[in-house]
Amino acid sequence: MTGLRTVSEHRCFGGRQGFYQHESESCGAMGFSVFLPPEPEGAPVLYFLAGLTCTEETFMIKAGAQRLAAELGLALVAPDTSPRGTAYEGATDDWDFGEGAGFYLDATESPWRGRFNMYSYVTSELPALIAEEFGVDGERMSLCGHSMGGHGALTMALKNPQQYRSVSAFAPIVAPSEVPWGQKALPRYLGDNREAWADYDACRLLERGTFPGTILIDQGMKDPFLVEQLQPERFEAACEQAGQPFELRRHDGYDHGYYFISTFMADHLQHHARSLRSTE
Repeated sequence: MTGLRTVSEHRCFGGRQGFYQHESESCGAMGFSVFLPPEPEGAPVLYFLAGLTCTEETFMIKAGAQRLAAELGLALVAPDTSPRGTAYEGATDDWDFGEGAGFYLDATESPWRGRFNMYSYVTSELPALIAEEFGVDGERMSLCGHSMGGHGALTMALKNPQQYRSVSAFAPIVAPSEVPWGQKALPRYLGDNREAWADYDACRLLERGTFPGTILIDQGMKDPFLVEQLQPERFEAACEQAGQPFELRRHDGYDHGYYFISTFMADHLQHHARSLRSTE
């Protein structure tokens, strides 16, 4: 595979689970993981965007998605959550900003704009690479994400409604402009102009347009970040105001982690398969 370094590959449910690294034009050194189903040629692709502190390994190891993805004929791709080894001052000081916390945007502020361009990486550069190197269908793709990655999935789908067949999220940050995680990260990446923040805020993006399909969201009600950081009721109200079809499922007793995600992962895979398996 030209330009790629294979870290490891593993037989998995009749398909192949691989971990790779490459030099990205958008972000510099990047890692990503790919699960290919037993018949990978022309398979549709579900991109999963992980949350704060996670890597390209987290979803593939913890979500338990490969068995059903193999049965449904879906390829799974999970990028790292940011570039690594940037040596930028402050890039590794906090768990919720910098490396491991790229917020799936294209930074405009120095020094972050040099490598923190996860929006361009996920929406353009990585899909082109995956289609070229792994033989999957470059036209049929969908987005799913968790927490910060749920924010990324929602904003990317709303900004590119014709590019993605479907979108879903687990415990997403829906209004980063209004909560501490976003108010810490967005000005450092994008500057102090709050209108620039709106480009990466799902609730604000719904003021501009909707996604042509039902958005599925699962939220655990024992999530320690629910009240301060996630506030799904904001997205619920924004969808109702915009006329956006959505399904927001609240689950008593579930928290923010991958025990929650793995419990409902099959529902999300089926949600995406219904759109991705269509050849239209």
